[in-house]
Amino acid sequence: MKRKVLPILVSLLLLIPTCFVIAQSKNDQATKQKITAIVKQLTLEEKIALLHANGIFGTAGVPRLNIPGLMTDDGPLGVREDVLEGWGSANLKTDSATFFPNGSALAATWNPALSYNYGHDMGEEARARKKYIMLAPAFNIARTPLNGRTYEYLSEDPFLNAKMAVQSVKGIQSQHIAACVKHYALNNQEIERDRVSVEIDERAMQEIYLPAFKATIMEGNAWTIMSAYNKLRGVYCSENEYLLKTILKGQWGFKGIVISDWGGTHSTVTAANNGLDLEMGSRPPYNTYYFADPLLKAVKEGKVSTATIDEKVGRILWVMYHTTLSENSPTGSINTAAHSKTAYEIASESVVLLKNEKHMLPLNTAKIKSIAVIGDNAIHTNHLGGFGAGVKAKYEITPLKGLENKLDKNTTIKFAQGYKGIYKTFWGSNKTEISKADPALIAEAAALAKSSELTLLFVGGNRDYESESRDRSDLSLPFGQDALIDAVLAANPNTIIVVTGGAPYAINKIKEQSSTIVWNWYNGSENGNALADVLIGKVNPSGKMPFTFPADLKESPAHALNAYPGDSVVTYKEGILVGYRWFDTKKITPLYPFGYGLSYTNYVYAGLKTDKATYKSKEIITATLNISNTGNYSGKEIVQLYVSKPNSSVERAAKELKAFTKVLVNKGGKMEVKLTVPVKDLAYFDNKSASWIVEPGTYKILVGSSSAKIDQIVSIIIQ
Repeated sequence: MKRKVLPILVSLLLLIPTCFVIAQSKNDQATKQKITAIVKQLTLEEKIALLHANGIFGTAGVPRLNIPGLMTDDGPLGVREDVLEGWGSANLKTDSATFFPNGSALAATWNPALSYNYGHDMGEEARARKKYIMLAPAFNIARTPLNGRTYEYLSEDPFLNAKMAVQSVKGIQSQHIAACVKHYALNNQEIERDRVSVEIDERAMQEIYLPAFKATIMEGNAWTIMSAYNKLRGVYCSENEYLLKTILKGQWGFKGIVISDWGGTHSTVTAANNGLDLEMGSRPPYNTYYFADPLLKAVKEGKVSTATIDEKVGRILWVMYHTTLSENSPTGSINTAAHSKTAYEIASESVVLLKNEKHMLPLNTAKIKSIAVIGDNAIHTNHLGGFGAGVKAKYEITPLKGLENKLDKNTTIKFAQGYKGIYKTFWGSNKTEISKADPALIAEAAALAKSSELTLLFVGGNRDYESESRDRSDLSLPFGQDALIDAVLAANPNTIIVVTGGAPYAINKIKEQSSTIVWNWYNGSENGNALADVLIGKVNPSGKMPFTFPADLKESPAHALNAYPGDSVVTYKEGILVGYRWFDTKKITPLYPFGYGLSYTNYVYAGLKTDKATYKSKEIITATLNISNTGNYSGKEIVQLYVSKPNSSVERAAKELKAFTKVLVNKGGKMEVKLTVPVKDLAYFDNKSASWIVEPGTYKILVGSSSAKIDQIVSIIIQ
């Protein structure tokens, strides 16, 4: 009898995917029918009202038919506080939220599972606050380290961006909250972002700047997308037919809505006919917007068809049926212990150990009796700051507080500010206020360092200094910190330097002067606790850099080629050679390479092999190797697989990231690691045929701990 039951159970299990597809198809068909019926009932005026903002973050609904408006929220650091017209705070007591680590911190974990948790928890908080479109994730490529929004974005690599962003989208949308991926596309600088036109080779665009967007649409099924402020080849992204209709809605089959960036719409007829669905902005009167009264007039004059309007309304209703009108929606939750745990896990896995020559880390807390904590970044909070997205965090643990929480109570901690991290801009003028070195604060800090066994010096940027709407002028440390660093290191060589930032800085001198350097980020509500646990060794650092630190800004590709910032036009002369692709191909040694990060233990790579020697175009390459932990601490290692094509018939980067995984290896332990790469992912984009081509021949599979440290190489042949 049991022998008969087993095949029946197996058969039933095999039917489940088919049943799910059939059920999903029926649901989709039912939703489509509902949408069609609603569109038929709407007047033209009601349709137009659905296509533009009626408040800073919201749209109007149609009360007559019980159609709600859509309320958006300004991610990606968490659910933003409520604001009034003019952007002033609503001063509510109910709009605090969890502050999640910034984008480059998330990317530095190289952990897609954490990216999903980040999205899931932020989605829960958005639903609790009734914000149904989360304006996140943001993942424009880090083309220049000066970009003011690098802290907000992810990395310089399209593959890493795609893997992290897809999971964020899935996490957000698991809560029936629409992820709005942004900014589509080629929004890689803040200087002149409202008018600059990007001139770019098609291959570079397809291989570097579009893959993560494509993945979030085709793999992540993102429900909304935000058009960028800039132009592509002379046409604003918000009305760019090639981007919005040909690629997004045509080739990728996007079903959702294209939302303009705030104030990023520039026409009525062209934008409407070329693929924009919803115009957002923050200044009344909202009836004067391009997609308000002017669009109504354009339809009546026959310049925009009713069918075009109906399609846009249908897309908006489709998003509503996934969010505000969705069945069995989660209830949402905010500021929970689970969300704090996610913020802590991201922060603790993002910290990058840059240097540990004297093995001062982890701290021997049993022996250290006095610690000097110096620097404004030890007490500075980053949930708010600069222009753009912020979070009114319920709490934020500073590094100083984290150390006080975690260090032995017999250890005396004394603090000196050392510098003031003040950066202010005065809107409507070019005036800025930035604090400079203060001799009195420096003297106080040096004296404290000299009288202490150990010094922890906190320097770097902050979210006032790194900000949307402006790029940095250079990579130097602000606030006169160089003078402070010199004084403290002279006073006490037993100094650990912790640099906080969301983008590269010129820390060349620090690298030369100091034996111990840690890189931290704008790391959310649990920042201080997570950082302290790394410093004391409760957490073995496992973060790795998501972008290259140039030894000199002039060696970074866009700057080396005088291809930034442009004026009205910026030409991407470097083509596909962005970030580490440039440095590796041109054999330029950076300050810190892409994927770099140390550990308190040692990992040994050995035995790389592939499952086959020769592959066909539709097959999958499976590479395996062994990782041994030969040190005294268990830890997580990020194993990176790059691919190289020797003697290629077209220009190629020296190597390209094609797979990675993060694995826990216990001290003294050994484990087998498996990485897979579809052969189709080895393709390059051919401009002439406008198609992807896998070039036959010999390829090298390179595996290591960074783009510059390759430990294992094996060759394969693609037929």
